[in-house]
Order: sequence, then C-alpha cells, then structure tokens
Amino acid sequence: MDSGFYAACAGLRAQTQALEVEAHNLANVNTAGFRGEKTTFQSTLALAHPRAPNAVNLATNNYGVLEGTHLDLSTGSLKSTGNALDMAIEGSGFFAVETSQGVRYTRNGSFQVSSAGELVTAAGDRVQGVQVVQGKSRKILVPAGEPTVSPDGTVSVNGAVAGQIRLVDFPAGTALKTEGGSLLSAPAASEQAAPGATLLPATLESSNVNPITEVVKLIGVQREAEMLGRAMSLFDSEFNHIAASELGKV
Repeated sequence: MDSGFYAACAGLRAQTQALEVEAHNLANVNTAGFRGEKTTFQSTLALAHPRAPNAVNLATNNYGVLEGTHLDLSTGSLKSTGNALDMAIEGSGFFAVETSQGVRYTRNGSFQVSSAGELVTAAGDRVQGVQVVQGKSRKILVPAGEPTVSPDGTVSVNGAVAGQIRLVDFPAGTALKTEGGSLLSAPAASEQAAPGATLLPATLESSNVNPITEVVKLIGVQREAEMLGRAMSLFDSEFNHIAASELGKV
C-alpha cells in the first residue's frame, strides 16, 4: 500500500509541475514571439527486480515523473502593425539582443529607438548589429526621420544606412531555454548565421501558443492532479485506520 501512496505522490508532483508549464504558456499567449513549452513524462520503476513481477505489482511501483520540457519552435501567425520598427522573421532565426544577463535571443521584433538613438527592445535591451567592433557587435544608431527596413535587416533613414540587424540561428537539437517572456538563452558558441531568414517590416509574429489547446491541456492536468490528490487522501485514511485498529493488536 505504501508503494501506491508514493506512486500517487510522485504523480501529483509531476502534474503540479506540468500545471506550472501550462499556466506559463497561457500567461504569454499574447506575448509577441513567445515560444511555448511542451512537457514530456517518463515512468520510473521503484523496484528494479520486484519479487512478484505481476501486473498489479508493476503498476503500483511504476512512478510517473516529469522528464522535462522542450520548446515548441513552430512559427506563430504574422500580423501587420503599420509600425516601421516592428519586424518579424520569415523563416528560422532569432534576433540577438544584449541584456544585463548577456546576449539573449528572441523572435519578438517589437523595437523602438532609445533616448540615446539606439535600436532597442521594448524592455530597453540593445539590438545587435552585424558589424563587429573590438569583439562586440555594433549598436544600431537610428537618426531622426522615418526609418525603413529591408528584407536583409538593413535599417535606413532618408536613404542613409543606420546599420544592419544581426540574425542568428542554431543547429537542430540545440538546448534553448526560455528566460521569461520571449527571451531565450543558448549554450555558448552554439549560434550560427541565419542566411535563409528575411525580415518583414511593420509586422509582428504572435505567440505560437494555441489558447484553446492550452486550456484543454490545463483542464486535463488539473483533473489528473485532483484525482491523485484524492488517491493520496484515501491511502492516508487507510494508514490511519490500520494504525488505530490493527497495530494495537500486535
């Protein structure tokens, strides 16, 4: 019976972790460029060589745990905004931005010009340019005027080139990690050029999270968690009954 209790406990913990992932996805359904996470589960057998390897024994000792999460890198829908500094990447690739934690990557092309004239994200992080000076990517200074952005990422104002936005990509299987919102981190030296990527000006890529699908998943996870919680309560009640009525007879 204790095996069943621990199996229910492990399952409840896994579903609680999955609930956090689904809630995070739903919270960012309107975040431009957001990449949703998907959960994967695995089973762990408590006894490597159970004394009675029958179906019931295997079922009660087979614990479900959260194996991990992985990013859904599918493309979100594209929406025209009419803002010249909104940009969407057509094809695979990411913008490289300089944050307080180092270089991070995003598909959120909602940019603006800072008070210093630099092209930055809505959070104020500098957007990297392709030219490198003294080992650091050159910032993009945008003078006053109406900016235009070409498909290769070149930013111009009144015909004068302000800079070219740096686009990067990663080999298949690279372990990208979300850092809240639309920012992603990547292993050191894993980035590479994104020659097939082009920019669409005055356009933003929406989150790739389908709200209807996520709500259905969230309801399913909640029901699983409630069921496992009830199972733990039943096991706990049975333990108390045994302790009160049976152990005194020993």
